[in-house]
Amino acid sequence: MAGKLEGKVAVVTGGNSGIGLATAKEFAREGARVVITGRDRRTLDAAAQEIGGEVLALRSDAASLSDIDELFKAVGDRFGRLDVLFVNAGVAQFASVEETDEEFFDRTMDINFKGAYFTVKGALPLLAEGASVILNTSVVAHVGFPNASVYSASKAALLSLARTLSADLAGRRIRVNAVSPGPVETPIFGRAGLPEEAKQGFGEQVPLKRLGRPEEIAKAVLFLASQDSSFLVGTEIVADGGVIGLKVPDAANTREPARAEAA
Repeated sequence: MAGKLEGKVAVVTGGNSGIGLATAKEFAREGARVVITGRDRRTLDAAAQEIGGEVLALRSDAASLSDIDELFKAVGDRFGRLDVLFVNAGVAQFASVEETDEEFFDRTMDINFKGAYFTVKGALPLLAEGASVILNTSVVAHVGFPNASVYSASKAALLSLARTLSADLAGRRIRVNAVSPGPVETPIFGRAGLPEEAKQGFGEQVPLKRLGRPEEIAKAVLFLASQDSSFLVGTEIVADGGVIGLKVPDAANTREPARAEAA
């Protein structure tokens, strides 16, 4: 039986770990030719080995417009088109309003919103008619999450972008949707310097009493990428385990950036 993405070309930004890697594996299992990006050559090579098959691993910084241009030039040279784009790369960092300065603000917005915006723009010449674009947002776009004013705003901006880009691209039948994960067990916790107690604190706030798994989010992304979701346009799937509110565990307060897949 053919896979749901058989013969498709899919790009996953931040595909070298966490949700991005799990999604790239899912896409490959469903028959896609996959391109993954990341900033670290070592983890990219390791991820490519895990994914297997016809995978192209490209070093690319989501905050660099020149890197984005080079990414899609490489995709065009190799495949000539693009059918699925999962805009997943992002940064998670937390600080109170009082502690937030311009550098902190710009770093988050440059990666999470500006980078995402120009990634979609850069892909436009390659996107086939009827292609699917998925933006990785977050449940914090909906709940009041302390010490996350900039992060939450960057994710809320992506939800708006899913709606407006859907209107812009309707003539090409390109569907733009979003997936909004809740707390998920990914390397982003370690990269942010969060202790095990912080992870447990987040998990306890989920009605299921655990963190989500990257593979669970990947299934939602696959649904949005495939024709199974052919009538979903400009909307989102909230994959949060039933979270209705979040607070930051004391052990989780940090200003150090976690440059990984969006959470």
